[in-house]
Amino acid sequence: MRKRARVIYNPSSGREALKKDMIDILGVFEQAGYETSAFATTPAPNSARDEAERVSREGFDLVVAAGGDGTINEVVNGIAGLKKRPKMAIIPAGTTNDYARALRIPREDPLAAAKVVLKDQTIKMDIGMAGKKYFVNIAGGGRLTELTYEVPSNLKTLFGYLAYLVKGAELLPRIRPFKVDLKYDGEEYDGKASMFFLALTNSVGGFEQIVPDASLNDGKFTMIIVKTSNLAEILHLLTLVLNGGKHINDPRIIYRKVRKVEAKPKGDSKIMINLDGEYGGDAPMTFVNLKQHIETYANLDDIPDAAVEAETPEVLEAERKFLAGVSKLPTPSEAKK
Repeated sequence: MRKRARVIYNPSSGREALKKDMIDILGVFEQAGYETSAFATTPAPNSARDEAERVSREGFDLVVAAGGDGTINEVVNGIAGLKKRPKMAIIPAGTTNDYARALRIPREDPLAAAKVVLKDQTIKMDIGMAGKKYFVNIAGGGRLTELTYEVPSNLKTLFGYLAYLVKGAELLPRIRPFKVDLKYDGEEYDGKASMFFLALTNSVGGFEQIVPDASLNDGKFTMIIVKTSNLAEILHLLTLVLNGGKHINDPRIIYRKVRKVEAKPKGDSKIMINLDGEYGGDAPMTFVNLKQHIETYANLDDIPDAAVEAETPEVLEAERKFLAGVSKLPTPSEAKK
């Protein structure tokens, strides 16, 4: 039986670039051996999520998320809770395209992004679970984390990343501390913070130095707690980020690798949670890393080795024994004698 793929695309993403390339995109996945069809998302809530879950339950082998990080998040939420999950592929057409950036998938050319599938390289990616929802790139709380869903969709389409920069500049003077209790892997931070977030990749809001040592599949979040709310100090921390990721040892930052985090507001604080750029509810909330949960096509040749967890010693030893056993087998010519 031939493998089946479903391209779930947001027709309004990327200034509608996906529409004009869709026939060629379908052809690429056909070339890769998939009988491929497409589904255009609608304004209805959870359109991409529901379609991803439907085709997965019907036994499709591949679900392609074509759109921005929000579309990718919805598709993952459609398949992550299933026992049998299809592979994923990404065609970025959003504003920041953090997930595609981490997977080294072309971000300016949808057809080139589709052709990554022809390399037949996949990676089993970590994802996060927040309450009953899933996320693939970041979860966070604090005023600055809210800018991604405060920028209207039409401005994202028209002005792209510039819209985020303008909104970020507007929000900076309005940063206020909140009281929070964060429990993580046997440690605890109980105090004031201006922001905290958990990252699964090295690309956060288009910046690759915020999490300079991120791994894509080690079973751990990179957690950052920004304790200061002083505008001048936050601007200084941003310069350290841009200057080679030198912020990670700054005393105004808590920087940890963690598997599970419990976030609880203190006093009258309210903490809105951002999941992959969308409002995901309010704290209290528990975040759990699901190690290597979804297999995704990626451009592995361009991903740094440090970003991918090495195989365990047991697996490496099994591979060594297998290769040693293969080397002792007779060659085809010897077997005929």
